[in-house]
Amino acid sequence: MSSLTPLSQLHSLFNKPRIAPNFTSSFFLTRLHVSATITRGALASGMSMKGAVVVSAMTTEKPKKRYGGESKGFVEEMRFVAMKLHTRDQAKEGEKEVKEPEERTVAKWDPNVDGYLKFLVDSKLVYHTLEKIVQEPVYPSYAEFRNTGLERCANLEKDLQWFKEQGHAIPEPSSPGLAYAQYLTEISQKDPQAFICHFYNIYFAHSAGGRMIGKKVAEKLLNKKELEFYKWDGDLSQLLQNVRDKLNKVAEEWSREEKNHCLVETEKSFKLSGELLRLILS
Repeated sequence: MSSLTPLSQLHSLFNKPRIAPNFTSSFFLTRLHVSATITRGALASGMSMKGAVVVSAMTTEKPKKRYGGESKGFVEEMRFVAMKLHTRDQAKEGEKEVKEPEERTVAKWDPNVDGYLKFLVDSKLVYHTLEKIVQEPVYPSYAEFRNTGLERCANLEKDLQWFKEQGHAIPEPSSPGLAYAQYLTEISQKDPQAFICHFYNIYFAHSAGGRMIGKKVAEKLLNKKELEFYKWDGDLSQLLQNVRDKLNKVAEEWSREEKNHCLVETEKSFKLSGELLRLILS
């Protein structure tokens, strides 16, 4: 990866006069004393000089880097990253500037029925893709997420049937849904960490902000009718907790590098989901 430090700063760093360390400082002498004491003790116990040096070096290692939410499990790390990608209008932890219409607070949205139908159709395709992937898992870990109770495809089918009965024409899936479904299929076959990132963000975002969107649209367009898309069988909070536990369990087998790769994918997840949400306002 290329350095992000400007060349002018790099030049100034190399051109600065070097300051000789103060070997008489109390900090340096203390560290030297501790290191020497450990080394002598290790040698006295019969350890080789090489082993003693390793023991001594271990005492000066830097503390392990901590990641936001790490102490509470990997799902909390994913939530921590996701919240920062919200705008301040959407969440108090948000750090992103509003650039697209769907990034404004839902209260400022002006949805229309045709756009909302496009969103529901494309969402159904995405959820169908997710459900198919976990039902026919390329990686064994995907099977953990079968029949979680969060599945949305069947509920969306009922909603689209209701709209059809009201006289609305149901459109075919459009580019945002087709592109997202294809991307999910591709990464599920070769990049499980990236797939799990999308799985988490799609389902958990719908259970939170998605419900707010559903309520807003129902108030403006559907005479406050609550669609099946926003209903779950059983206690939603418990269903979510069950999936959190499964996600944390799967992530326990990952290296730190694999976890970081999963977190980096969050931005892509937000981009593709945002393109679906934009349909509501089209």
